[in-house]
Amino acid sequence: MKALITGFNPFGSDTINPSYEIVKKLPETIEGCHIIKKEIPTVFNESIKELVTIIEAEEPDFVICIGQAGGEFAMRVERVAINLNEARIADNKGQQPQDEIINEDGKMAYFATIPTKAIVKEMIDSNIPAVLSYTAGTFVCNHLFYGLMYAISQNFPQVRGGFIHVPFLPEQVLAKKNTPFMTLDMMTKAIEVAIKATINNVTDIEFKGGSLH
Repeated sequence: MKALITGFNPFGSDTINPSYEIVKKLPETIEGCHIIKKEIPTVFNESIKELVTIIEAEEPDFVICIGQAGGEFAMRVERVAINLNEARIADNKGQQPQDEIINEDGKMAYFATIPTKAIVKEMIDSNIPAVLSYTAGTFVCNHLFYGLMYAISQNFPQVRGGFIHVPFLPEQVLAKKNTPFMTLDMMTKAIEVAIKATINNVTDIEFKGGSLH
């Protein structure tokens, strides 16, 4: 079995991105599953093209993309990707799309096909703060998540896919008062838990998640 795990390069005013720092720390194998580690550019369109190229070359059994969600207290396991680019800031190539459809022939939304509820439960059982999330935003994270699920629906039906958002690292918030963070070791453990849960759960479990907002 092979798993493709991706993280982004730094963007905005940050000089580090926890998503790829996590990817680099992952072991080479987890429960016999070979871990393919890749960095993806924080750039609209280019990010999807690079991801699809990697999937074609590596033929993974599942893909988990990771992105930074500054200001969050917990690991956010995303369930839904929407067909919209709406950028509050520019990406790393200066692009800032507004009200833009990602794929004209795609669905308005796709659901993750990794076991999101099992992942959240296993993280919580491992004493790691985690929540089910029903919005991945409208920046490059959602863009890549949507592109992944669109590609799976069109060309890679045997592949499962999903996206997980992670908080800031401690060193990113030294000058930011009252800003939540999580240590790199804890976030890396959380992604290892997510990989194990995906290996061990072909279908998802029943688990009361949901959102009050």
